Amino acid sequence: MWGEEATKKKRKEDAEIVVNASHEGFLIGCSAENREPKLSRIKTFFRLLPIRVYESFHNFVLSYFKTVNYKAGKRLKFWFMKMETFEHVDSVIKVFKWVILPATFVYVLADFCFLRANVWDSALLGVLLFFYSNFLPDLPAIFRRKNLLNLGIKDPSLPWYKNYTLLLFAPIFIVLFLCGLKWRWKTIETFHNFKSLAVYVVFLSVIGFFVFSSFSMGLGNVIESLSVPFYGLAGYLTHLRVDLCF
Repeated sequence: MWGEEATKKKRKEDAEIVVNASHEGFLIGCSAENREPKLSRIKTFFRLLPIRVYESFHNFVLSYFKTVNYKAGKRLKFWFMKMETFEHVDSVIKVFKWVILPATFVYVLADFCFLRANVWDSALLGVLLFFYSNFLPDLPAIFRRKNLLNLGIKDPSLPWYKNYTLLLFAPIFIVLFLCGLKWRWKTIETFHNFKSLAVYVVFLSVIGFFVFSSFSMGLGNVIESLSVPFYGLAGYLTHLRVDLCF
């Protein structure tokens, strides 16, 4: 009697152990299955991130030039703007990936290791300046008109200082234009030349000196000041390389 009850109790305990073990295994399997899709989604996100950033950057640039040219009354074909945008965006991304990004890391690490200086501010400013300078030669295009001298019509261009004011302060003029201010300055200058590049580099050198110089000038301040025209030069040259094919 007592032996039979003990045997039944033991069988019941064994069954509970088996059920609990299978239940725990089921939960472990479910958690593993739930974890695997999450990891897969994370991997997919990081794998597609460069493509999405590239597409967003391309669409932003194309949308900007399309809006500005429409407001300026320019009759540029959409396929032409799309092709130009693709060429410049593709070029600037490649130069950034293979030249600017490695040079920036070397610049930051070298200053930190040898001069004990933190130059992340000038490095980030330089990267933004590189992308801005790449598109700068095309920004004053909304103030450009055809050169009528070839047709025998007297049509002198703006004075040189007004031409380069349009180039160096292009964002200000564009903001005023988008706000509805009709600017009367019209130029035949294209700014796709090394003279305009030289003027721009000198302008950035002055900006870099005033931003990063101090009363106790040291090697670190000099390097940071020179980094400003360096990034601008790289961006402007990247643009000229696409349009002038050198």
